[in-house]
Amino acid sequence: MLARFIRQRRDEQQAVPMAVAAVASRGSTAALSSLVLLVLVLVLVLASSALPASLAVTSPYVRPPARATLPLLLQDDDDADGQTPQQVHISMVGPDKVRVSWITDDDAPATVDYGTSSGEYPFSATGNTTTYSYVLYHSGNIHDAVVGPLQPSTTYYYRCSGAATTTPSSSRELSFRTPPSTLPFRFVVVGDLGQTGWTASTLKHVAAADYDMLLLPGDLSYADLVQSRWDSFGRLVAPLASARPWMVTQGNHEVEKLPLLEPKPFKAYNARWRMPYDVSVSPGAGAGAVPSGDNLYYSFDVAGGAVHVVMLGSYTDYGAGSAQLRWLRADLAALDRRRGGRRPAFVLALVHAPWYNSNEAHQGEGDAMRDAMEVLLYGARVDAVFAGHVHAYERFKRVYAGKEDPCAPVYVTIGDGGNREGLADKYIDPQPAISVFREASFGHGRLEVVNATHALWTWHRNDDDEPVVADQVWINSLAANPACNRSKKKM
Repeated sequence: MLARFIRQRRDEQQAVPMAVAAVASRGSTAALSSLVLLVLVLVLVLASSALPASLAVTSPYVRPPARATLPLLLQDDDDADGQTPQQVHISMVGPDKVRVSWITDDDAPATVDYGTSSGEYPFSATGNTTTYSYVLYHSGNIHDAVVGPLQPSTTYYYRCSGAATTTPSSSRELSFRTPPSTLPFRFVVVGDLGQTGWTASTLKHVAAADYDMLLLPGDLSYADLVQSRWDSFGRLVAPLASARPWMVTQGNHEVEKLPLLEPKPFKAYNARWRMPYDVSVSPGAGAGAVPSGDNLYYSFDVAGGAVHVVMLGSYTDYGAGSAQLRWLRADLAALDRRRGGRRPAFVLALVHAPWYNSNEAHQGEGDAMRDAMEVLLYGARVDAVFAGHVHAYERFKRVYAGKEDPCAPVYVTIGDGGNREGLADKYIDPQPAISVFREASFGHGRLEVVNATHALWTWHRNDDDEPVVADQVWINSLAANPACNRSKKKM
């Protein structure tokens, strides 16, 4: 309520000049009475302006009761057979290709037929098929194929596994829209998604948004060793994940190690959600990233290289001498060596365990990773860092080494997608000075990179199934800030 009051007062401040102009255009008698009202409004506005713009807010909103885990979805449709593609999702591979991933219960070709007109598929790509076993569980056939080159901002119609199934082809046609090659670019950011009633609410709100790509900072299915939950999660998100690229990183619920029985971590995650960790594209081509060699961390570009996104692994080695730390150092250093000096306008990073957190839940769990990597992100002028893990929302100021710094990233915790463990509703009191807004509610975020200097971040609360903008802020590009670039050269 307080944050809403402040925003309303600021809107009134902006409206005052317009009201003055309107008064001046009226007759003298009417204008006199209107002017009296205007003076009263102005007094209220000036009084409200005494409130500091960076006033920290702990929202008093009370979340409705938790919702149950959704029943396991057995099939996508009643006419499905063993060769019917299911759990379809896509991800970007370089600037102009898309990886299509899907599962069939029985053997089927790993082919994707596609084109720009419904029912017509002049192009085709063939990929790979794998399976995995976990204790007594045996997965279906996991297929993936890379399609492209593709045109930006274009709708493609496609079908997986071609003519293998006996179901009508029209029931198997899907479509996706490729992201734009220039700004503006619209992200959806949501963490700790799970598969509950609140997850369904979040997905409904995401589906209603006009966005280009979804970023997920870990904790996808909450399978927690029960592998059939990976299948039900894949079916739950398929309507959205098959239509826009989903770029994900892992969380603690993806580890799924079992002593002696399943000693290898991330078995299901790596098999089902393959990301472009091995893609090498010349930075001069506008999509760059240094290949990491590990599906648990990677990076990529969007909007023709205007935005660089770094996906980090909170649950694989990140300490001194680790492969991840060496890769991160190389990836960020390459940003300043791009052909023609075309450094990205915005650099974003995603982790699972937050590096800054004033919630009582998961206190300190991201500190070791922060100690290892924060200086690299600060030196590269990363604009924002998004995290999950804590089942609540919180936005921090630009922070480095625990203190406000105008050349540091904005930190956002958004682990509130709808998980089955419930919300983390206990915060440290008093609210730290570096924390701007915090609230324990389910929801999702949207980041619109409007141009090379400004991006708009909004957090949408799931308010009794209605999306409500509860927090928003403009984020200015650090690459466009001369003071930050001068101080960077001195580091």
